[in-house]
Amino acid sequence: MKAAIWFLLLCSLAHGAACPTGQAKNEATLVQMENTWARAVEQHDMPGLECILATEFEEAGTTGQLTDRSQMLATAAGYGKVHYELSELHAHVYGDFAYVRGAGVAMTRGRPPRKTRFTDIFVYRDGRWQCVAGHESRFPQAVQQEFKAGHLGCGPLCSA
Repeated sequence: MKAAIWFLLLCSLAHGAACPTGQAKNEATLVQMENTWARAVEQHDMPGLECILATEFEEAGTTGQLTDRSQMLATAAGYGKVHYELSELHAHVYGDFAYVRGAGVAMTRGRPPRKTRFTDIFVYRDGRWQCVAGHESRFPQAVQQEFKAGHLGCGPLCSA
């Protein structure tokens, strides 16, 4: 059933339909949204990202820079081939407010993988979850080196 709902969501987004409504207010939905977000960036699915990111979205990046929704969409549209692996996803729902904390590894051919810890903050509005803010912190260099050395497997994109 869940797979069918997400399939319909992705199909409607691909055809430029309005953002879905009636999303469940639970942790599983938010974890799925994080994975959908990662796939949307990989596939340059701008309508999908527009549904996830609230108009007032802002993220504090690993160097302290602030990125708003329009900047995030422009950056995602310009990404080359990138793959994201998410792990340690933990969602917490408090009525119409929620946050998801997790770890992610961004892998781009020819570049070392970049591992970050992130927190995304969501509000439930118009029948759906929308991300209003996020924060990313880069893992220490020692952890980054473990990925580069292949000790923490990161898939085929890690090899140049």
